Amino acid sequence: MIQTPPITLTSTRIRTISAGELESVLPDLVQIFRDVVNGGIPLGFLAPITLQTSHDYWLSVIPELEAGTRLLLVAYNDGGVLGSGQLALAQRQNSRHRAEVQKLFVARAARGQGIGKLLMHALHDLALEHGRTLIQLNTRVGFDAVGFYKALGYKEVGVIPGWTMDAQGRRFDHIEMYKEL
Repeated sequence: MIQTPPITLTSTRIRTISAGELESVLPDLVQIFRDVVNGGIPLGFLAPITLQTSHDYWLSVIPELEAGTRLLLVAYNDGGVLGSGQLALAQRQNSRHRAEVQKLFVARAARGQGIGKLLMHALHDLALEHGRTLIQLNTRVGFDAVGFYKALGYKEVGVIPGWTMDAQGRRFDHIEMYKEL
């Protein structure tokens, strides 16, 4: 059995990916996203998802990346992509101070190394660079992500019953959270 060396934070870097640069990280994002969703973190999809479904998802974000309404960050090291997170910038005139964290994930093999925290801090910095001081997100009740976000200073707004469903029709509650930067 081949042992993968542990990932260290010093080797992890965060980079903003433009629409034109997406192709350079697309194979890694497609594979990791599929693995994360099929490993129990839905990210808006029903498991099992195929490589094609994952690929199609990543292509679907290109128009928003081009328009500047969505910002994409990847965490990577010399071995490739380790995780990713997105920031959806609110576009209405009265909400240009807001952004929503979406699709934050870390490869299963890279979890527990602080990569998610690095991504969140980078997303916060990126939000501030774009004049966004109110950050919103939601996550499923009972997931480890709830404690993760609370440790980063996010406050719970409330629970939305039955916000998502699985392939069998079971409904899951989600927590809406926010943070002022």
